[in-house]
Amino acid sequence: MTRLFGTDGIRGRANIPPMTCETALKTGRAAAMLALKMGQNQVVIGKDTRISGDMLEAALAAGAASAGADVGLAGVIPTPGVAFLTTCRKGVGAGIVISASHNPFYDNGIKIFQKGGTKLTDAQEDAVEAHIHDAHIVPRDKVGKISMIPDSLDMYAQFLLDRFPFRKLSGRIKLVVDASNGAAFAICRKVFHDRLFDAVFIHDQPDGFNINKDCGSQHTQDLQEQVKARGADLGIAFDGDADRMIAVDEKGREITGDRILAICASHAKSKNQLKNNVVVSTIMSNIGLTKALDTLGIDHVTTGVGDRKVLEEMQRCGAVMGGEDSGHMLFLEDHTTGDGILSALRLMAVMADTGRSLSDLAEVMQVYPQVLKNVTVNASRPDFTQISPIADAIAQVEAQLGGKGRVLVRYSGTQPLLRVMVEGPDKEVTAACCEKICRAIRENI
Repeated sequence: MTRLFGTDGIRGRANIPPMTCETALKTGRAAAMLALKMGQNQVVIGKDTRISGDMLEAALAAGAASAGADVGLAGVIPTPGVAFLTTCRKGVGAGIVISASHNPFYDNGIKIFQKGGTKLTDAQEDAVEAHIHDAHIVPRDKVGKISMIPDSLDMYAQFLLDRFPFRKLSGRIKLVVDASNGAAFAICRKVFHDRLFDAVFIHDQPDGFNINKDCGSQHTQDLQEQVKARGADLGIAFDGDADRMIAVDEKGREITGDRILAICASHAKSKNQLKNNVVVSTIMSNIGLTKALDTLGIDHVTTGVGDRKVLEEMQRCGAVMGGEDSGHMLFLEDHTTGDGILSALRLMAVMADTGRSLSDLAEVMQVYPQVLKNVTVNASRPDFTQISPIADAIAQVEAQLGGKGRVLVRYSGTQPLLRVMVEGPDKEVTAACCEKICRAIRENI
């Protein structure tokens, strides 16, 4: 039986198995049973702006109510907003997010948080899957209610702003916000309001189909142009469910997650606020982050790809700061999960406290040339290390780079892609090395 849960929940093309109403109904019922087992009687559901969100929301809510749980509909809200609601609302035992993150509109996904705002453990995911596949579950006599949570965005916005001293600033930070036509489109106006910030908003008119389309954290060209044209202090771009954030400095240059981590870690270290003096990132992080943290005297621990793996390692080593170059960043003293809006506020708080520009702060880390390409592959996912032409290409590139670079090839956890990352001392050489491996993959898988 094919496993439903990937690296970040269940994901696929909407209305095609497994991302169907039938799966959603069973998942809603399974999440409710998880909540009831914890002694809680409520499930919260939030979504991004995809056209299929309403359909899946209805199925998930029906499934949860059929298991006897009351359902609170939070509407369009970022993924970390649902995590927040599982911590602040009495009786909530599970939070469900309907989103495919940075994927195109035709995809969708289902992510589940447990009470306390953390994602499910592997064992909990296995239990949920078992419930989804169990055809012999007997319906309960009790049926839950389904209702809206009218103040979900207001509560979440207040939760975010309460952590930062922006109302004490003598001047407002000037910024451009790219909402990616996604889950951040409404909440960003509540957080970056004109009493605290001088903000302009772009890509904040979702129509169900334009989420992530040539905008957001993976497509920052419009944001870069707007920041320069408006003379803004910075720009911030979210992905579809706003759990990741990429910044643009006042010169229009993209500042990715690794550099933001280095900036925030350096500032926390200078204030003696970096608990256990450690930062966690993934194996995909730029080698420049390791060198920057080493210079700062900060321990650097790496782990596998995915914010859940980062969180697990942070909990293991007692870190409060970690993340991915893609813009997923975790600040565990502020929230239980990665939060793009919170990350933006943390970055601006450093700018406000130091009085330094983002371009100046970003000099804490030198970015080494890195090329990342995705190669579409078939669903069988053969072991590429056992395919001689591919293994030979990887070995040749590693020998060419020697100790001045590295190669990382891995399958995507959510899409039929083989990801190839090459890092090296020279941009042109790095790009050529990456293409050599990609060509071998295209010709042999």
